[in-house]
Amino acid sequence: MHQHLWPAELIDRLRARSRAPYLRGDTLVTDGDPPYRVDLSAHDLAGRLAADEQDGVGLACVALSAPLGIESLPRPEADGLLRAWHRGALELSERLLVWASVAADEPDLGALADLLAEPRVAGLQVPATWVGTPWGWERMAPLLTVAARAGKPVLVHPGPETRRVLDGHLPQWWAPVVGYAGQLHAAWWAWHSGAVRGLLPDLRVVFAAGAGLAPLHHERHVLRGGTPRPVDPLVFVDTSGTGVQALDALVRVLGIDALVLGSDRPYGRPVGELWGEAATHAVRVANPRRLLTGEGVSSWAHAG
Repeated sequence: MHQHLWPAELIDRLRARSRAPYLRGDTLVTDGDPPYRVDLSAHDLAGRLAADEQDGVGLACVALSAPLGIESLPRPEADGLLRAWHRGALELSERLLVWASVAADEPDLGALADLLAEPRVAGLQVPATWVGTPWGWERMAPLLTVAARAGKPVLVHPGPETRRVLDGHLPQWWAPVVGYAGQLHAAWWAWHSGAVRGLLPDLRVVFAAGAGLAPLHHERHVLRGGTPRPVDPLVFVDTSGTGVQALDALVRVLGIDALVLGSDRPYGRPVGELWGEAATHAVRVANPRRLLTGEGVSSWAHAG
């Protein structure tokens, strides 16, 4: 449900830029993370399809790397890069579905509806930085409504990290381990405290990287005044960036039906067998199918 593969057209556009985000050689420069040396060979289509096949993945969903900050660029810049992403990604392979992305500045809802009508568009990706508060989710209601009407899910993925002068030197792993997890925490709890579910009872949502393990804090949530709620059957978390210990804890809180396979490739590999054949089939086949199609899931209103 979640990996990254940059088409050649997007790479060319990034190399042609002089302001972040841009590529110089194989070094990626963004406004948030330190300069990062990209292994561009990991974005080779044939190699990626072979790696997926080796790991038993027959269909994968590729997403624009939201930490690049493309969606938040001024509208003309964002539009050019997003067109390169969608056009290039949709031409990659029939074995790859594509998460759509939109510009933050007055997004074109009609164009998004047209994109989501494409059979190989899996759904809509939104940066976690956009929905880190209940108001953020409510502000996204027009975009979410388009996705819900199209019957397509929404992927919540970490967005750009804010660079602060007083932070000093931080290790390369800091943003993925600390910053991205914090963004997903905020987005998870903002979703569960907001009013969007009442507005869109059939919207399916998946949080990358196990939602930063935010679901494990449900006891603290209640202890600090939160109201316990039943598990939302239309909310999923993917397995990227986590291991068996973390996934075991998530299942204890959410149940096996909430987990879907994700790798964040090229930064990680998909997990293999999990707790036996039935659980593995659920995470790798049955649950992703329910997330993508909505088949066999009840609306939140019905579940409630």
